[in-house]
Amino acid sequence: MSEAQESAGTGRKLVFAGRAVDHAALLDPAWHTALAGAGVERLQLNLDDEPVAGALRLSTGEPFTAVVSLWTDGADHAAATSLVTALAGEWHGWEVEERRPLPPPEVWDDCERVPALANVALLRRPAELDDATWRHRWLVDHTPVAIATQGTFGYVQNVVRGPVVEGSEPVAALVEELFPAEAVTDVHAFYGSGGDRGELERRMTAMMASVARFGADRDLDLVPTGRRLVRLVAGAQGGER
Repeated sequence: MSEAQESAGTGRKLVFAGRAVDHAALLDPAWHTALAGAGVERLQLNLDDEPVAGALRLSTGEPFTAVVSLWTDGADHAAATSLVTALAGEWHGWEVEERRPLPPPEVWDDCERVPALANVALLRRPAELDDATWRHRWLVDHTPVAIATQGTFGYVQNVVRGPVVEGSEPVAALVEELFPAEAVTDVHAFYGSGGDRGELERRMTAMMASVARFGADRDLDLVPTGRRLVRLVAGAQGGER
């Protein structure tokens, strides 16, 4: 399947990753109203909250504690970015091209937490791979392996087009994978191996070999989160996309 066939989503999407972020500020309806006033249609919050506290986390520096996604067709993009970066914390942000090889079931509601483990990985392209090779190994070669070897029910890829916050880390992509809530502590739920030790080992081996081919076995931030969706502008799309 080609990269073009996998492309999904409409409108411009911005993704921000924050360190030392106040979750309460992100959940504040007044802030959501301000985003809507800037023309933002939809908001997604991924927060490292208590239900995922026991999940695996990987950090290249101080851990990221929140990931914010905005869909901004018709928005004042500078104003929307300023509303995020004005919040307490250290913010990095990028414009992305969204792809959904495994679309998650979605209801754009009033910020209710999805009962799942939503892992967000910040990927960095290794220097020894040119961009075309890296993209092919990740988007074409690795994607079916990731879906076949893990217990995911949603898989969203965000290919970075460029930074929207000065000084943002040189991240090549951000990936969100949704797992059953049990995957926080149950490795079989994480890999979808049904309690079979041999199958678990087979899936883990295949997955690790695949991520190593495009450098996702190093220089990786993995942020376990809870996922929340908000529709901000009347008439924006809801439900599944």
